[in-house]
Amino acid sequence: MLKSEITCPNCGHKKIEEMLTNACQFFYECDNCKKVFKPSEGDVFTEFFLMSIATIGAFIIGEYPEGVAVMLFYAVGELFQGAAVNRAKGNIKALLDVRPKEVNVFRNGDYKSIFPESVSIGEKIQVRVGEKIPLDGILLSEKASLNTAALTGESKPDSIQKEAKVYAGSINLESVIEVEVTNKFEDSSITRILDLVQNATARKSKTELFIRQFARIYTPIVVFLAIGVTFIPYFLVEDYVFRDWLYRALIFLVISCPCALVISIPLGYFGGLGAASKNGILFKGASFLDAMTKINTLVMDKTGTVTKGVFKIKEVKAIDWKETEFMQYLMAMEGQSRHPIAKAILEYKAEGKGFEATEVSEIAGKGLKGIVNGKTVLVGNKALMTTNSIDVPTETESIVESIVLVAIDNQFAGYVVIADELKEDAKDTITSLHKVGIKNIIMLSGDKDSITQQIAKELNVEKAKGGLLPEDKLNEVETLKQNPENKVAFIGNGINDAPVLATSNVGIAMGGLGSDVAIETADVIIQTDQPSKVITAIKISCSTRRIVLQNIVLAFGIKVIVLILGAGGLATMWEAVFADVGVALLAIFNAVRLQRMNWK
Repeated sequence: MLKSEITCPNCGHKKIEEMLTNACQFFYECDNCKKVFKPSEGDVFTEFFLMSIATIGAFIIGEYPEGVAVMLFYAVGELFQGAAVNRAKGNIKALLDVRPKEVNVFRNGDYKSIFPESVSIGEKIQVRVGEKIPLDGILLSEKASLNTAALTGESKPDSIQKEAKVYAGSINLESVIEVEVTNKFEDSSITRILDLVQNATARKSKTELFIRQFARIYTPIVVFLAIGVTFIPYFLVEDYVFRDWLYRALIFLVISCPCALVISIPLGYFGGLGAASKNGILFKGASFLDAMTKINTLVMDKTGTVTKGVFKIKEVKAIDWKETEFMQYLMAMEGQSRHPIAKAILEYKAEGKGFEATEVSEIAGKGLKGIVNGKTVLVGNKALMTTNSIDVPTETESIVESIVLVAIDNQFAGYVVIADELKEDAKDTITSLHKVGIKNIIMLSGDKDSITQQIAKELNVEKAKGGLLPEDKLNEVETLKQNPENKVAFIGNGINDAPVLATSNVGIAMGGLGSDVAIETADVIIQTDQPSKVITAIKISCSTRRIVLQNIVLAFGIKVIVLILGAGGLATMWEAVFADVGVALLAIFNAVRLQRMNWK
């Protein structure tokens, strides 16, 4: 919301937050005491002033039914407008304000119910079935089934295992669980997200800012034009009748009220922000809803964006060994390593009793050497094999993914191919991006170029570059932006891609719930880490933009027509009331449609 250097009459605090309340008046809310008060007395040209003059004028010239109608419809319109605005703001707040009011914390040998604000990091809390997790933490129980719909928009329950992260606002579905607190109440993910969404209205779109400024200039201009409509014809027409021209001027005043614009346009953006939040997408402001509709070039990171960022075994090739026995030798060795590839290999389900490795030593940059079952085992890359004079099959040279070579007693025993998995919706996302009009899609990755090119080929991404440092990605995006026709969005994981997220026209972070850097740097945050949510974000942005433009055309179009008719004596006060209150209500109902749309 707009910040103004105004002093609060209640506490004397400055930098007051300007807010829109019922009807189309501007009120102020103090950042410090949170009390709402009216604008200064000098702000004369409000809609109430216009309606009052029109009503008094109608009574003066004897048009009692029309005078009553002006204030009656104005009051009814004010009720509808206030309800619509409060509902839009309330939806955004209620959507995320799911923070529990109490927590069961383990102290002095028993669980006690206290306020979440009083819980310290490291304490153990208990969450019963059906309760919301009050604070971020680590799961101490063996497993849990959580409903994260309030956070991510994903209705499917999330099953997690011991030592996994859990987030405040998630609902425990199956059994009583225990959680070790990792963040204080004010630092929890749900608190950060709530603050982010509530503050999103501070970043106004250019359309909103223009309409507000225009309304403040437009209304007094029409007041003076109405005065002109009343008196100027006295000097220009022969059969001047004061009553007739005053009536036309009163119609001008009623029509001049900018409620339809001032209310319905912010309401449209509120609806868009709320709809996005409901779908697990956080926009940092209405300005980014507009910016998203102009994107024609999409640059994406690979690892963690279109892939899961987790190594999995893609292929096992044992030579002169049974696969299970071969893997037992390999797993015995990798059990001594903390490398991510070792973790992937250890997930292999091997039958029988596992082997034990001894005398394991790490050879820097090459791999491991050790004794398993009385046999000398080498595990590593081609350099390790070459150093020990072990011949490697030429077929391994064409494999672009990460490969682990294994030799047992100085004989090549086989290899395992390790690859990062594509996310389930990655392919459909690229197809859908083309359908929504984004033709220029580029993949940039710090991974090997050969792997990057292969992933790009699988996804039908035409342009891809691998082996890039963060500064290289930044240079690529800056080069694209040098062409003013390119409106660039970048999708990254919100950590090492922070510079690129900040530089692009729209930075989109696959940040999940726990990434502080994503929330701080990106303009749009995808909470579920699903790339397909980018399509949803684009669709919501386009729908919001379409609703806003429809309201502008509707309000301006009907007002101009009735203004012209009123000046020519062809429109009555009834048409004027419709042009003001009626059009405002139509525009509001149109904006409220956003809250009911489905973008699946």
